[in-house]
Amino acid sequence: MASKSGKGKIVLASGVFDLLHLGHVKFLEEAKKAGGKNAWLIVVIARDSTVEKMKGKKPIMSEDQRCQLVEALKVVDSALLGHEILDIGEVIKDIKPDVIALGYDQEDMMKQVLDYLNRNQINIKVIRIEKYVETLDSSSKIKQEIIDKRDRLSYAESKFGRF
Repeated sequence: MASKSGKGKIVLASGVFDLLHLGHVKFLEEAKKAGGKNAWLIVVIARDSTVEKMKGKKPIMSEDQRCQLVEALKVVDSALLGHEILDIGEVIKDIKPDVIALGYDQEDMMKQVLDYLNRNQINIKVIRIEKYVETLDSSSKIKQEIIDKRDRLSYAESKFGRF
């Protein structure tokens, strides 16, 4: 794809990207940097059904909304929805990346990718992007903060009445 036409290396990143936050943006910026000058960043967004299988619950935002939000980021060259049935080999065959960038929390994905590459004797650089540490650096923390604020407000209203 892009590397064959002289534009630079293709970097593949993937994730859920539910409740898009600064940690996601920093992850994608670092992923693109890993491809060097003129890299082309393609991001695969996990399907709602895949997220439900992996995490036991659907994301808050729909797959289409998550995909559109990620694609709207300046650092992203293309965003697309993943396969209904998660198959890392199919994704690699479709995109033909030069670099695969994985997040700090994608340990299982790292194992699947390395197993696939080794089994098929494919030479693709695989990197791990370190966690961006910020107060609200994950969707789970954002969700918990919303719940905590709701609970504090409910408690205050029960004690002092509605504000």
